[in-house]
Amino acid sequence: MSIASQYAKADAERKHYYTDIPGVEANVLIKTTKSWNGATLPAYGDGQPEISIVRYRFEPGASIPMHMHPVINAGVLLSGQLSITTKSGEAIVVNAGEPLVELFREWHSGSNSGKEPADLIVVYAGTVGTPLAIREK
Repeated sequence: MSIASQYAKADAERKHYYTDIPGVEANVLIKTTKSWNGATLPAYGDGQPEISIVRYRFEPGASIPMHMHPVINAGVLLSGQLSITTKSGEAIVVNAGEPLVELFREWHSGSNSGKEPADLIVVYAGTVGTPLAIREK
């Protein structure tokens, strides 16, 4: 399922929490059991859970080399545009405001394909001692 269809599904299933508190609204951006390429997310690993929240900024033309994530992660592109391509050639373009459920243990690279900086916040759900990403050697 593409990001666009995942986003549309979440929009259709939008749930509002704290509706009894004036001025507060919470919208589900995405709710899924799959990464952006349709692969099912695995069960969480054993060990002490550890959550990391990282904010990335990609200048126009900047890229991250081929890497993989040994932990489940998801994020929201706050501004700009990112292109992500797997080693096998699958590709996706993420635009400002869109959520992204990243690939798990699958080689991929990313680049800012736009003309302005791209800001991305990613939440990693792993275990203590597990790296957030591993670069291809």
